[in-house]
Amino acid sequence: MHPMLNIAVRAARSAGNVIARAFEQLDKVEVESKGTNDLVTNIDKQAEQVIIDTIRKAYPNHSIVGEEHGILEGEDTDYQWVIDPLDGTTNFVKGIPHFAVSIALKVKGKLDQAVIFDPIRGELFTASRGKGAQLNGFRIRVSNAKELSGTVLATGFPFKKKQHTDAYLNMFKAMFTKTADMRRAGSAALDLAYVAAGRVDGFFEIGLKPWDTAAGELLVVEAGGLVSDFAGGNNHAKSGNIVAGSTKVLREILKDIRPFLGDSLNK
Repeated sequence: MHPMLNIAVRAARSAGNVIARAFEQLDKVEVESKGTNDLVTNIDKQAEQVIIDTIRKAYPNHSIVGEEHGILEGEDTDYQWVIDPLDGTTNFVKGIPHFAVSIALKVKGKLDQAVIFDPIRGELFTASRGKGAQLNGFRIRVSNAKELSGTVLATGFPFKKKQHTDAYLNMFKAMFTKTADMRRAGSAALDLAYVAAGRVDGFFEIGLKPWDTAAGELLVVEAGGLVSDFAGGNNHAKSGNIVAGSTKVLREILKDIRPFLGDSLNK
């Protein structure tokens, strides 16, 4: 295992322990709102601090971008860690056991290492650039679906961008009529990890943040899939609008999305 991936795994497991312990005593978790339909808990903050401390101990000069702490500049800006300590906070708060720790490392702007850890199921998804993707040490691949017929797609509702509700529902309807079924599970990181593992055939969502998707993007790519924005380009980290799947499934999803984009989603 790459030494930096090893540190990411250590950080993810340590954060996962914090989250799993708290999940057993949810009545003691402190919840607050940091924006419209956007929750944060003391556990998000504690888990992120554990990750930062683990990374800083090994690589004190690296830069870090975290959902809760923001940008922490380091002397070596070639290395930037992108972390979401608890992706699926609403599930966590409601007692739904589906959430994950997400950690990615960018080297000179390119995704290089990725970890997504599900502390409830004990599932560790990892990827190193050019070395493939694994689940608990075993190689994973995206599904070999060639069309939407018979597929299961994952998605997320635009709960922070409700002005896009009509466009989203039209996209959903266009694909739902062709697929076997759709899933909305509440963690974009796990949705992308599941695409990489072939558990779902594709994924699309509006309005995500870079820490939601960085690790999952590398997992999908290293598992033989593609990730793009809604126009088929590479602007998803900025726009937050993301599509993932095998080459052919991604092409089919983009085809069904295109008629409903409008200017605000055409990226």
